[in-house]
Amino acid sequence: MEVYLDNSATSRCFSGAAKLMYEIMTEHYGNPSSLHRKGVEAENYLREATRLIARNLKVEEKEIFFTSGGTESDNLALIGCAHANRRAGNHLITTCIEHPAVLNTMKELESQGFRVTYLPVDETGVVRLSDLEEALCDETILVSVMYVNNEIGSLQPIEEIAALLKKQGRKILFHVDAVQAYGKYHIYPKKQGIDLLSVSGHKIHGPKGIGLLYVDAQVKIHPILFGGGQQRDLRSGTENVPGIAGLGEAVREIYTDFAGKQEQLYELREYFIAEIRNIEGTTVNGPQGREGAPHIVSVSFAGVRSEVLLHALEEKGIYVSSGSACSSNHPAVSGVLKAIGVKRELLDSTLRFSFSEFTTKEELDYCLEALRELLPALRRFTRR
Repeated sequence: MEVYLDNSATSRCFSGAAKLMYEIMTEHYGNPSSLHRKGVEAENYLREATRLIARNLKVEEKEIFFTSGGTESDNLALIGCAHANRRAGNHLITTCIEHPAVLNTMKELESQGFRVTYLPVDETGVVRLSDLEEALCDETILVSVMYVNNEIGSLQPIEEIAALLKKQGRKILFHVDAVQAYGKYHIYPKKQGIDLLSVSGHKIHGPKGIGLLYVDAQVKIHPILFGGGQQRDLRSGTENVPGIAGLGEAVREIYTDFAGKQEQLYELREYFIAEIRNIEGTTVNGPQGREGAPHIVSVSFAGVRSEVLLHALEEKGIYVSSGSACSSNHPAVSGVLKAIGVKRELLDSTLRFSFSEFTTKEELDYCLEALRELLPALRRFTRR
């Protein structure tokens, strides 16, 4: 049996999205900037995907910009807005548990003279509004907080943060990395007070190499790529038509019967947590119940290194993660786990299990049985 429980790293592409992309790459392959019929065909795919996504987010079509993925969307939002609004101040705020696409961009901005405050989180991985309020100052121009943490599934108080920023009496931009949240929640930026929103296609059963950035029409932002002036001069480069169309199709499919899909994920998560707690030497990290995201479970296994357990599960056809996939080539102790106070001896003994609508209870049972079998043997080996 093959059991894929690493959906926060990437997800299986919907067959409808894959088929549409293949059709575009082999039949409707024109450049959308070309004036002839092939170009118009390609442009129509762009327009349809834009219309679909804009309706889903309840925003204007002109506020949707396509990128190469979540990392580029985060970079464009942070760098583009920091430089465009520098006259208003040079202070930026984020949290200590952001994805590297935000944290490393903030470090780069620090090297360019910006001042960055990294907010702590509580033991469930949630930022405290009082800490944010205390960090705000007259020089603050942008706050960036992720919607859902990619390692432990903590859900941030996005609307409360937006309301707090609005109370300041001057415009402070609010960027939200929604890579792990889009497709798991209904997200309406204008209603929720979000100025910029980052999304990645391959986390919602769309293709890799495509993402989007929502930018409110009132936001001042500079491009970080320069070229032919596509996408209203903000993101130059020939548009990835197959990827954009595939992303649009994934959005359409994942939000069809959405309530049922979300409930299924919550039920799987609750079942998995309840069962795994019965295994000796396990600790579930982060938020419990429905305070957290419906698809992510972080578990520490005392006495076993995460990499050893990961490969032992792999031998049984079970695929999980030891942390953020984007930092797997540079392994280090998780800053997220340290931030929420995970015991030192468990920092290198933690795995992330992440589900999708394709995940079944039978697959979870197979994984749980494998853990019950493997852990005692691995612990005996470790003690030697």
